[in-house]
This record gives sequence, structure tokens and C-alpha cells, in this order.
Amino acid sequence: MNSQMAPEHHAATLPDLIEKLLQQQGIAYQLRPTSDAWAASQQVQASLLCDAVGTVLAMIPKDHLLDLKTLGTLLGRQLEPVRDQQLQRILSKHQLNQLPGLPILFNSPCVCEQSLLEQPEIILDSGLIGWSLVISQADARTLLAKASLAHFAVPLAGLPTTSSGAEQDNRDFSDAVQNFTALRMKQRLEETIEIPPLPESAQKIMKLRVNPDADIADLADVVETDPSLAAQVVSWAASPYYAAPGKIRSVEDAIGRVLGFDLVINLAVGLALGKTFRLPSDAPERSTPYWEQAIYSAAVIEGLAKAMPRDLRPELGLNYLGGLLHNFGYLVLAYIFPPYFKLICRHIEANPHVPPHMIEQHLIGVSRDQIGSWLMHYWDMPDEVCTALRQQHNPLYQGPDHVYANLIYLALALLNQHNIGCGPRLPVPDALLKRLGLSREQADAVVDKVLDARDALRALVNHYQPQK
Repeated sequence: MNSQMAPEHHAATLPDLIEKLLQQQGIAYQLRPTSDAWAASQQVQASLLCDAVGTVLAMIPKDHLLDLKTLGTLLGRQLEPVRDQQLQRILSKHQLNQLPGLPILFNSPCVCEQSLLEQPEIILDSGLIGWSLVISQADARTLLAKASLAHFAVPLAGLPTTSSGAEQDNRDFSDAVQNFTALRMKQRLEETIEIPPLPESAQKIMKLRVNPDADIADLADVVETDPSLAAQVVSWAASPYYAAPGKIRSVEDAIGRVLGFDLVINLAVGLALGKTFRLPSDAPERSTPYWEQAIYSAAVIEGLAKAMPRDLRPELGLNYLGGLLHNFGYLVLAYIFPPYFKLICRHIEANPHVPPHMIEQHLIGVSRDQIGSWLMHYWDMPDEVCTALRQQHNPLYQGPDHVYANLIYLALALLNQHNIGCGPRLPVPDALLKRLGLSREQADAVVDKVLDARDALRALVNHYQPQK
């Protein structure tokens, strides 16, 4: 049977192998731009999983989350996503640049979420970036004739939602810890988990922050008590990113002539907190490294805030600090729930269409946003930072200190469009831009400027690398 293709899309053609396999099964398709709008319930998310026995192709609708534990129980196997290097070898063998949801392409069992075959049409990744296959229900049944149909995915609409209150976050966190340890703990949360105290250098700097009489010399004195921190501040000021004229000769010179009092206050806090938790040895594949994402986010947030009308701008230093620390809950998550952290990483890899914080909420009952915000409260950090971390994935948030959270969301969404970050593309509502007094053109210009300075920013990332 000949493929059905709209005339305007003749420029894109399937690889010969896929075309041949579809024709052999008599499956008609349309090759359409992925940018076309379809319901998530019709779009297929395919994942190639493996264990010691071999590989399995799992197919679910994009309005569901692939639950590896449920699937493993169903099949009696301990499956994980195929490592990216191995997957790329498989795809290149077939001249593909993405994983198509086509069981006929793999010598592997296929398991499919049953609800997919209830759709009038299904939309699959074609193997070509930017193009999708549209297949009728009848042809989908032919395509999946040998697949096992089952219920093993979780509807995203059914995932628990979290309130915006700190008290509820504390209860969710406490419940997650109780489930994790299988103990009925009655002590307060901070007494049951050995969370490190706020580093001494950060404590001193935060005291300076609320001291109206503090000056550059006072800040330089505090920074210089920590030789590592002092070296990082000087290196930061000397970076090509700031293009300072002349040589930076001291911490006081770095503060007074280049970086400014406010930026160094928050930069130093970010550096100090960065030493509190080690980066986990495991991490989701195809995600931006932790500190690289933090630096890019802080730089974009700084640019967005400066582009805002003066009467709407937040406190720039706290805004920058919120950007640096926005994903801090990720580090704490790995610290508190180490056995679960590996499971979380594998679920993030298997569900690139689902925001990581939703996956965490499903698996352990608490998200990195909640954990990060809770820790900021515990350390008596400013309310603006606590709110920014807690509400960073809520573009509708309009409560107290909303501008800090809204700016993090916007920065993450803009960077995600350039494949920096983790998780699916984030929509940018017009109402969010309006609250911030920004146009899309202004926002895009800010992120373009930051990306133009990639080399200089990468050099700055080195100053944040944690101890080994």
C-alpha cells in the first residue's frame, strides 16, 4: 500500500528501511510536522528498555507516565532505559536520529499501554527529528498485532498535586521520609534527618546582607576568611564574561570595581551552599550538568530582571541567588533518598515528556521543589528564595514574591528551548510575560545574549565544581 503524504511535505521522506517495513505490513501513514497540534493521549512515547535478558520496547501515550516498577512486576523483569550510547548505536544502524515507536523495527518484545488503541489515530515519532507518523486506529492495531497490551502507565492527570503552603510541604516531606525508612517517626523532620547546618561562611554573609551599615570592606573581610571563596570571587571578576578593564588585584577590587556588593553577597552564598552537598554520582542521561544549568539560569534571570520595567523589578541579588539555587532540591534529594535516587533518574530517562518534579512526586510523594524550599526555610534564608524554589514550575503563581518564581520559570522555559535543562518544553503563557512587563522579543533577546557568551559561562562553571 502506498504511503499517504500531504503534497506540501514531500521534502521529508522516511528512511528506506522504515518505508519498506510499513509497506510490507500494509500500513498507510501520513508524515506530518511534529509541530502540528495533537492531543497528548494520541501521541506515543516510546522507550527502549533492557535487562540481562534483552530489550523491550514500551509504548505509552504522552499523557501518561511510564512506571518502571509496575512494568517490571508485570513482566517479571527489572528493566531500565537502554543507555544513551547504546541507543545511539542502534539508531545510527538504521540511519535514524530519534527512537521511532515501531515494533517492526526491533527484534524485541513490545508492550503497549492499552488505551492507545482506543484512539481514532495515533501519532508516533518517525525517526526523523521534526516529523511524526500519523496512523489510523485500524493500522495501529495491525502495527501492534504482536504487542502485549496492558495497563502499566500512570495518567498524569491523576498524579497528586501539592499545595503551595510550607506546612503542607513539611507534611509531604515527613510522610516521604517515613515511607522511605518504614518507621513511625514522631520527632520533627529536622531531628530525624542529618541535614548539615548552613555553612559558617554563608551565615556570616547573610548577617551582612541584613546589616544596613555593611560596606564593601566588611564583605571583603568575610570573604577573605575563606581562601577558597576569595579565590573564586577574584576569578569570577576576572572572567571574560565581565570583561573588567585591568587586572583584578584583590577581593575588595573584585567587589568594588567589577561585581558589586549585592552580587558578591549572593554569589558567595551560592558558592558556600554549593559545598554543602556533593553532586550525586548518578544523574539522568541527556540532562544538563547541575552547575552548568544553575549558572545559565542565574545569568538569564539577571538579564530578564534588568529588562523589566523598573517599578516591577525584584531585588536583583536575591533574584540571582534564586537562579543559582533553583535546583538545589535535586542535591538534597540524592542526599536523603539515595536508593530511590537511582530509580528517579531511570524514570526521568524513560519519561522525557514528563517534568522531573512530577516524577518525584509520584515515586516518593515529595518533589525537589518542595525539598529545596523546605531546606531554605530551615536555614532561615529569605522568603523570596523559599518561594522562588517552591513555585518555580507554576507559571500561574501570583502570590507573595511571585516575581522571583515567575522569573525562574521563564528562564527555565527559554533555556529548555535551546536544549539546556531537563524535561519537556515548557509553555510560556502571555499572562506570565505581562506580569513581568516583558515581551517575547525581549525575553528571547536576553537568552540569545547569554548563549552568545557560552564560552565565558563555561569557564565560570569551573568555579562551582564541588570537591571530589
